[in-house]
Amino acid sequence: MKVFSYDSTGSKSVIDYDHFTFSGGEEHVRFNTIDFSDSKKIEIFERLTDSSKVVRLMVAVDALKRLTNAETHFELVIPYFPYARQDRVCVEGEALGAAVMAKFINSLNFSKVTIWDAHSDVSPALINKVTNIEQISLLTRCEVLSQRLSRGELTLISPDAGASKKTIKISEKFNGVPEVVQAQKVRNLRTGEIIKTEIIGDVKGKSVLIADDICDGGRTFIELAKVLKNNGVVEVSLFITHGIFSKGLDVFEGLIDKIYTTDSFKPANEFKHSNNINLEIIEM
Repeated sequence: MKVFSYDSTGSKSVIDYDHFTFSGGEEHVRFNTIDFSDSKKIEIFERLTDSSKVVRLMVAVDALKRLTNAETHFELVIPYFPYARQDRVCVEGEALGAAVMAKFINSLNFSKVTIWDAHSDVSPALINKVTNIEQISLLTRCEVLSQRLSRGELTLISPDAGASKKTIKISEKFNGVPEVVQAQKVRNLRTGEIIKTEIIGDVKGKSVLIADDICDGGRTFIELAKVLKNNGVVEVSLFITHGIFSKGLDVFEGLIDKIYTTDSFKPANEFKHSNNINLEIIEM
């Protein structure tokens, strides 16, 4: 977690703090003694990738509000919004995780909350005073990828119906030069297993870019890449906003040639590279 203070002139400074976890599992945050009298805004940047960080954020906000005055604005930047994939109840007995997390964030009463590339329209609708940085704004930070798309060297593949709007926006950003081809998948809702993947369009002899928001274990993209290769694609690239890669990168060997991702889920130096996969991290 990084905490910044902005004074009346707009100058930004880092706020230092101490943090540790008690033996009972409780998170503890203590800020160093500094002068908060001229703090007009506090900005907190955190990758909420585990439950301890959620609790740490909660206690940090409480501590900071005790040190600042009522006029101080608090803003939160959480590039990866946790529980975003739990944006509907698929099976009776499940929680609506996105709503639970949004209620927690809202309870902290931030003046502004910034997230990157929301998984669906549900999360931004649930979070108060939210700004969603769209995928296309993040993708265009990569000069090499932008140039290839603008020249029409890459055909865009939408991995499923949920990603089609974002994929079309990418093509529109480059004046419709990149062709868009839709893929569709059928899942078993109880097991998550992909039963079938189909490509609606001709991709033979083409270089393609799959664009999506989250890659966890990578099963969706592995199965899609297999179908693409079987349909004659010569090069498969993958742009992922939130690269979790819980199974590592070697699972993509022989199927995906290059992966682009941002540092939303973890810092660039924490990514584990592979000798067989070309990984480019777009640092924001």
